[in-house]
Amino acid sequence: MYPEYMTPSLKKVAQSRKKRFELAKTGKPVFAPMSAEEREDVLNKFHPDYKPDSKRPIGIGVNKGDIFTTEVATMLESRSRIAPGLFDLSKADYETDMLIIGGGGAGCAAAIIAREQGAKCIISTKLRLGDANSMMSQGGMQAAVTAKDSPTIHYLDAMGGGHFENKPELVRALTENGADVVDWLEKLGVVWDKNEDGSLVVRHGGGTSRMRMHSSRDYTGAIIMRTLMDEVRNHPKDIDVLEFMPIVELLLDKSGKCAGGILYNLETEEYFVVKAKSTIITTGGYGRLHIRSFDTTNHYGATGDGLILGYRAGAKLLFMDSVQYHPTGAAFPEQIGGFLITEAIRGAGGQPLNKEGELFVFPREPRDVESSAIIRECVENGMGIETPSGRLGVWLDSPLIDMLHGDGYINKQFPAMHRQFIRYGIDIVKEPMLIYPSLHYQNGGIEINAKSESSIPGLYVAGEATGGVHGRNRLMGNSVLDYNVYGRIAGKNAAAYSKTVKLGELSLSHIQDYEKELEKEGIKTDLITPVLLPSYTPEDVRKRQLTAKYEGTLR
Repeated sequence: MYPEYMTPSLKKVAQSRKKRFELAKTGKPVFAPMSAEEREDVLNKFHPDYKPDSKRPIGIGVNKGDIFTTEVATMLESRSRIAPGLFDLSKADYETDMLIIGGGGAGCAAAIIAREQGAKCIISTKLRLGDANSMMSQGGMQAAVTAKDSPTIHYLDAMGGGHFENKPELVRALTENGADVVDWLEKLGVVWDKNEDGSLVVRHGGGTSRMRMHSSRDYTGAIIMRTLMDEVRNHPKDIDVLEFMPIVELLLDKSGKCAGGILYNLETEEYFVVKAKSTIITTGGYGRLHIRSFDTTNHYGATGDGLILGYRAGAKLLFMDSVQYHPTGAAFPEQIGGFLITEAIRGAGGQPLNKEGELFVFPREPRDVESSAIIRECVENGMGIETPSGRLGVWLDSPLIDMLHGDGYINKQFPAMHRQFIRYGIDIVKEPMLIYPSLHYQNGGIEINAKSESSIPGLYVAGEATGGVHGRNRLMGNSVLDYNVYGRIAGKNAAAYSKTVKLGELSLSHIQDYEKELEKEGIKTDLITPVLLPSYTPEDVRKRQLTAKYEGTLR
């Protein structure tokens, strides 16, 4: 239930709805999309990435001197969890054809394809299988399948959304594999939304020139992830899943090939050596770093572990100065601050409105532009609505959707969203949602080629941990396609590689070299990474805990 003081603003939204509905029925843009110049202006002035203190050069590693997001640079300029000299690398606790680090969508897709190629796999995941952003995606997956669409048009949309800085060969592979992924997932058991004639339902997303968003109501990520997990679990002899057992460092052999990793059991606090002929990083993103103190849509384990593992081993990173903020994270109720409100709401006709009930931006701008416009409306124009704790937000007018599509459309197409808000006394069929941009996606990551290969032989990367596919801004639905396309590509190529590679003596010398470089560059830090799990302990409480621990008073 919204606070009483918001009632006047809610009334203005309701009063303007009929006029906006009549305009929307014409099929013409109710608010014109921005020109290229207008987009550049709003990004430069209001996007968090463009603030002076948001970036700095990284002082260590293969990307030394490159400009990174400040929090990411700090995370990478850190110390290892392990002391390399304490490990006996002459024998392995686990041996396998392929080590997959991360149990989300990309990891499961890779394992399924690798098994078909005859490779034995270990999936190492720090939480449970499927505890990943893959599970949480709602809106859908892009893929060009209709007569009015094509992979070429999809390619141009994706390149434009990424400001034409994407690696073209990666976008080509992404878009050309779209239709095949739709078919592959359906054969595995995914139930796509379909029209009465059996054709696939398609919708618009921000920054797209064609309707190509495929969905399973607003449970799309959960449906796909459940299907992939089931297939993995069906083959325990070939795919060994190690839950609550993350990899904390990569292993190399003496010639520099990736040869597995150091496994950490979160429950017993033991370390194990995993020797693998090929390795795939599928650890997802870093949303739980809360870049620039933004709320996040990300799952609890999204702490950027794969970046650290790859970077310490010498893998090059790409686009680490770019962060994606989803335009519509929940601003109220504050218990769910940052919660993802799918872009499909705007694709279906929902409109962002200021406190006067006025539409102030084209609802389907690319995500970075839409987010910047919302921040401008709140911060510069003073047209946001303040929550009891001081958050700002604008309205997302969901009741307009049923007016456009007929009664019951929201309950049918967005049942999860409706239930999420009804728990707090807000019926999104009758009342708008209060939203503000939320930290959503890691645009950059470990650089790969179209075979999912990193710069380290034997190390492959897939999903959100990669860099280059989306440039500096990702369009809605391309991440779901991405982790399926590149999960499958990585699984296929890593399996083939594992059949021919000959590994030499195992080594952790790259960890020692990294520590020496920290000393050489004068970087003083007590940060230990991978973080593994984020801490939400207030700073003053944390300091008291540390003091008590060192004084021997904490039990």
